[in-house]
Amino acid sequence: MIEYFLKGGIFMYPILFFFIFGLAIVIERFWTLTRASVNTRKFMERIKAALDEGGIQKAQEVCEETRGPIASIFHAGLMRSNKGIDQVEKAIMNAGSIEMAFLEKGLIWLATVISIAPMLGFTGTVQGMVVAFNAIAAANNISPAIVATGIGVALLTTLFGLVVAIIIQFFHNYFISRIDHIIIEMEESSTEFIDALVEREEKLGLGK
Repeated sequence: MIEYFLKGGIFMYPILFFFIFGLAIVIERFWTLTRASVNTRKFMERIKAALDEGGIQKAQEVCEETRGPIASIFHAGLMRSNKGIDQVEKAIMNAGSIEMAFLEKGLIWLATVISIAPMLGFTGTVQGMVVAFNAIAAANNISPAIVATGIGVALLTTLFGLVVAIIIQFFHNYFISRIDHIIIEMEESSTEFIDALVEREEKLGLGK
């Protein structure tokens, strides 16, 4: 593999750079999205129990003790509970937009790697083909060995560029799927949370 890399020429180095850069983002996103996932059903049960036992303050403490975007948007809503249900909904929507942006952070760079790696590979191949044909012209001999060797080396950058793009594309699609799942959970749990507050509005003294 190292031998092929060295044979590929100078364009192999930027492809390697983008591969390492993409993998760094993949590791960061994997860690972040793993921490963002919680058992929504159990969390909702804890929130409802907290509202019944200790009111808004107790529910806020549960949110502060729980990691993830769902706990964050609930906490933002509870912070505005003294202004009524409408303000709670607005706070949750605003916090949800911020959390979505945080979840999608870095995906644009993965998409960039997916686009640039094959283009660098193609550029390296074109450059390699030019060198190969110059070698043929200098040798003044269209030898199959010269042609095959030159073209084979030239195609290495395209091969590596496509491999990098395929690997990063897999993780990009995986993260998109995870984010979509988390967003759906955020929307469903937010609706259930608002309903829980409405049911307990008088008891909790919301908007007072």
